Amino acid sequence: MVIGLFLALPAPPVQIQQAGGDVLLQEAKGLRYAQRFYEAAALYRRYLQHFAGSGREAEARFWLAATLEQDQRWDEAAAAYSDFLARHPNERLLGKEARLNRVRCWGIRQGQSPDATPGLVYALGDEAPEVQVTAALQLARVGDRRAIDTLQKGLALPAQSEACRLALVGLGVKPQPVAPAGRFLVLRIQEKGKGNPVTMRLSLALARALGSYLSDEQLRQVNRNGVDLDRLSDQAASLPKGSVLFSVSDAKSEIVVTVE
Repeated sequence: MVIGLFLALPAPPVQIQQAGGDVLLQEAKGLRYAQRFYEAAALYRRYLQHFAGSGREAEARFWLAATLEQDQRWDEAAAAYSDFLARHPNERLLGKEARLNRVRCWGIRQGQSPDATPGLVYALGDEAPEVQVTAALQLARVGDRRAIDTLQKGLALPAQSEACRLALVGLGVKPQPVAPAGRFLVLRIQEKGKGNPVTMRLSLALARALGSYLSDEQLRQVNRNGVDLDRLSDQAASLPKGSVLFSVSDAKSEIVVTVE
């Protein structure tokens, strides 16, 4: 009898199922680019319903939150960013972006959503100085003086110092002078099989140039470790001297970058 053969067909291979998920994500991306945010969010949700646990789940959760934010559904977006952060705590680069975006959503909803102001106050203790200062700037907009200490610290961050100064003035607080940092980034390049390392000093303003000293493999390590070379100068300005910013290695050399 051959009829029973049709009852025992194997399940579709995992790669075929995931290919269908990839199509969903591509369609959602196209809708997002076309500013059809409601439809894009629905597709991201469908992906998460049918492909939970896949290798692209974190990506889908982040872009769901970002799509809700672009659609100005601020409370839903903040909740979706929180969900992403709770489920994917090891996503360092996307995690930092999610925390920054969530602060922006909360800032817009101050006085309207019960989660907004407590969320901003909580973000004052974030591990990333940029997130702390962004939260403080949002609180300062409504005259919340809990932002003052963080704004004073933010004066040392080149990218946010002027905004912090203006926010402090708006709160009736005199910005405290920031002592010259006098700091450098120190690269120690130890070539494999050789003696003393080569030591180089760069000003904080040249932090982005660090990438030119790294091999492709070392750059991949930097990205995997969540190091943002574009914001490295801000991070270095807020850390104690002697702090190690990152360490990477490949088959030829090991490079350690510290603040001195």
